[in-house]
Amino acid sequence: MAGSGRMVDESAKNSLHERLRRDRKALLWKLDGLSEYDARRPLTVTGTNLLGLVKHVASVEARYFGEVFDRPSPEPLPRWQDHDGSDLWVAADETRDQIIGFYRRTWERSDATIDELALDAPGHVPWWPEPHADTNLFAILVHVLGETNRHAGHADILREGVDGRTGMRPEHETQIDEDARTTYRAKIEQAARSAASGKA
Repeated sequence: MAGSGRMVDESAKNSLHERLRRDRKALLWKLDGLSEYDARRPLTVTGTNLLGLVKHVASVEARYFGEVFDRPSPEPLPRWQDHDGSDLWVAADETRDQIIGFYRRTWERSDATIDELALDAPGHVPWWPEPHADTNLFAILVHVLGETNRHAGHADILREGVDGRTGMRPEHETQIDEDARTTYRAKIEQAARSAASGKA
């Protein structure tokens, strides 16, 4: 029975890890074909931007699969959750290649941690309140997957607002039919107006 439990753990770990790999690529794909300005410019009232999302997710992953398991990143990490949100935007002297390269190197280190540790391997998150700070690889894998997926969703919406490009991965992208989009949007707008006026 113990062997069966290990097989279930490995299957669960592999499934979560594969989803994390997929979502990482989806997030990076949202930068493809964008100018430097469009990759960096604030696209919401709070300043959310595409390259900043990549920088932020890379930093999150580096901390959670690094510091939490006493495997700190060999690279300096941007400050996070501070007054200037420096991990959420990209300074003019930081290149896109630097940010993407940092994210990809983080993947390699995170993947090594995930591959080498069991799902119940203990970890400690010093920035989490007690008693939740003591955790394990399973909880961290789920947490980082959730963070990556959440920000990849943000990137979906931001990219759609920049140039209308949608899709989770390159193979899902379809040719944009502007007329069909306009008709579809108008239908939704009309339904919203009818509901608001009580004339549904």
